[in-house]
Amino acid sequence: MKPADQFLSLGSKKHMKSNKKDVIRFRTIWISDLHLGTSGCQAQRLLEFLKATESDTLYLVGDIVDGWQLKRRWFWDQTHNNIVQALLKKAKKGTNVIFVPGNHDEAARQFIALDFGGIKVRDELVHTTADGKRLLVLHGDRFDGVIACAKWLAYLGDSLYSVILKLNQVFNHWRVKLGLPYWSLSQYIKAKVKNAVSYITQFEEALAAEARKQGLDGVICGHIHKPEIRDINGILYCNDGDWVESLSALVEEATGELRIVTWHDIVPQFDKARVKQEMVFNWVV
Repeated sequence: MKPADQFLSLGSKKHMKSNKKDVIRFRTIWISDLHLGTSGCQAQRLLEFLKATESDTLYLVGDIVDGWQLKRRWFWDQTHNNIVQALLKKAKKGTNVIFVPGNHDEAARQFIALDFGGIKVRDELVHTTADGKRLLVLHGDRFDGVIACAKWLAYLGDSLYSVILKLNQVFNHWRVKLGLPYWSLSQYIKAKVKNAVSYITQFEEALAAEARKQGLDGVICGHIHKPEIRDINGILYCNDGDWVESLSALVEEATGELRIVTWHDIVPQFDKARVKQEMVFNWVV
């Protein structure tokens, strides 16, 4: 078991099917930056999140599979297969699954407008919430100056980032042994670097400006691994985060309310409900 995956497990597939009513339902879920194909992907926790939630629509907002890293070193274990199978199963069962490619899985952009296994591959699109807000959905990499103007620098930065993530795994491995919860060392480092903070702010403002230009109420993106919901000069900016550091998703409730949730919010809640139902079942038997 990798250090990244040393937390809750939700049991067998058979057990999951018997507790479907305990699944936490949303109108819409957005996840991005899974980086399948890397050891940094929090694959087991992501799989637990997918099993614990359902939605009418599920957006995969880019960097689902990390083609950059797979070109350097092949990494793909059974949990990564299980995640792909879980996504395909959701599409088969009626969830509207939409994949918006990012820069790490940019090869998929040649398939935009096609459907694979019930998963729709689309470019930028507009999502309308239950309360009528019109929101631009895109990965966001084309608003990243490094990606647009100096891709070689982006590749270098990606290599350095991978090193930080490995340190993050070792760091959290020892936190688990000490009985401490997961904590992102890499996010802490980014928050303390002035240039990184400036870069994030410029990225967020650029995305908000694009939504305003298109006459929309807001924007939903990924790319920078920083979950956020905030108002930028009257435009709603939302970033769903990632599954290598923050373990986060953006969700829409039935009312249209948007909020950020994490693995820590969803899986323990689901697991607690499952255990409670199991206790009632055992008592009745």
